[in-house]
Amino acid sequence: MAEIPVGYRSAVGDLFDSYVLTDAWDEMFEAAGVPRAHYGPLHDALGTLTETDYRERCVTRDRSFRDQGITFSLSGVERPFPLDLVPRVVPAAEWQIIESGVEQRVRALEAFLADLYGPASVLADGIVPRRLVLSSTHFHRAASGIEPPNGVRIHVAGIDLVRDEAGRYRVLEDNLRTPSGISYVIENRRAMTHVFPELFASHRVRPVGDYPGNLLEALRASAPGGREDPTVVVLTPGVHNPAYFEHSFLARQMGVSLVEGRDLVARDGVVFMRTTFGEQRVDVVYRRIDDEYLDAMHFRPDSVLGCPGIVNAAREGNVTIANAVGNGVADDKAIYPYVPALIRYYLAEAPVLDNVDTFHLDDADERAYVLDHLEELVLKPVDGSGGYGLVIGPQATDEQLATLRHGVRVNPRAWVAQRVVRLSTSPTHTDAGFGSRHVDLRPFAVNDGTRVWVVPGGLTRVALPEGSLVVNSSQGGGSKDTWVLAPDGAERERAVVIRERPPSPGWQRPPEAGPAPVFGAQQDQQQQQRHQRGPGRDPC
Repeated sequence: MAEIPVGYRSAVGDLFDSYVLTDAWDEMFEAAGVPRAHYGPLHDALGTLTETDYRERCVTRDRSFRDQGITFSLSGVERPFPLDLVPRVVPAAEWQIIESGVEQRVRALEAFLADLYGPASVLADGIVPRRLVLSSTHFHRAASGIEPPNGVRIHVAGIDLVRDEAGRYRVLEDNLRTPSGISYVIENRRAMTHVFPELFASHRVRPVGDYPGNLLEALRASAPGGREDPTVVVLTPGVHNPAYFEHSFLARQMGVSLVEGRDLVARDGVVFMRTTFGEQRVDVVYRRIDDEYLDAMHFRPDSVLGCPGIVNAAREGNVTIANAVGNGVADDKAIYPYVPALIRYYLAEAPVLDNVDTFHLDDADERAYVLDHLEELVLKPVDGSGGYGLVIGPQATDEQLATLRHGVRVNPRAWVAQRVVRLSTSPTHTDAGFGSRHVDLRPFAVNDGTRVWVVPGGLTRVALPEGSLVVNSSQGGGSKDTWVLAPDGAERERAVVIRERPPSPGWQRPPEAGPAPVFGAQQDQQQQQRHQRGPGRDPC
């Protein structure tokens, strides 16, 4: 591709008159300002709108989100989740690469976790340094020896991708504990079909509403003993968690109970749910609580958010915890540079998707290079998420770099260094009209033990501040609907009607009228988990 002329203004229609191309890969426009082929029909449809027309659609979007309670908290203020109404369009051939790369990565990381908490051949063979694994805060010996009923530890994965300056997709990081954001994928699509129904007439867009059904089937398939009608629950920290909307949304869509730790009890190696009909045995717990808070008998003894004894019940084969305890070691940012080697080791395949260029700070020579070039690199705390603690060298002050240099020297295990990637951009509506904003993509994968199914879309996150590379909603980011174009003859999206599944026996309706009163230690711990930095703390 020819180099994009920086500062070039797109000469297309009223809506994009103010749009300026940058030196990053633009998702919609070619270098000359011409729409890419797969964006053609969308560009033509949007070109018929004026700025006033578009703003009226935005008002409709915000009203719809507020009416449904689709909000998130930023600086203590609840606001509608920011959805930009220009979707990201991914052609079918491009999606096949993403899909196969995500599936491959999940299969390799599944094999890694099974090996690590079993024979640990990967350590004996020196594929991953033993010291990195044993020093990971997310490596839990309590998970050793637990054999999942169908061999699945990663029931749900969120794999963050970026597109570099040459247009190549790369994996930025893996999320294998409690990945968040799928509810926004589904609700964004529902909003788009409501606000812009005419756009779907000219596009063969693959649907995303099948996710809850696929997730439920995967959870049911993981039940101990292959039970035909297992009881599945969603375990939430409570209404104070920033992803609570998603927890309640998924429970409703799957027709299963949404529970808190106080609703569960483990007795004689079996987990029960307290219901108005008495105690009911639970077979699968889809937990949205961190390991540290899940079981006071094995982790934090002061935790009241989880269910004491649930890990022992899983060890005895009486309950399945999804995602499994101890998965965090596989998405530790210090392990991330070794994932391509894990793919070759376990699958005997070349990686479909490359990592972002990353330095091994446990290597003395690479660490010395990083310390000499901090102003050119991105450094992330290995236990961070949501954009917190991230230092982008070219944008950092001398004081920040000096503090960072000291931190890396004192504890290199706490950091990972990567080259700065100019994330691809997409036209995004701002107060001043359309501007170029950086985006990434989080596809979600569901593993049922026989196949890894990747939702045809995923969450496109947008860095709304101009020039920002941080897309997390906690840092002021937004999102776009992601349209994966279907090949001829495949199912396409129509006006979305998302039907909730009929409730299972003993189902408990989630609270609808706002936060219930929570007192003492439980409220303190809900607030603690709200501010943690592990994956899933940020709503997306």
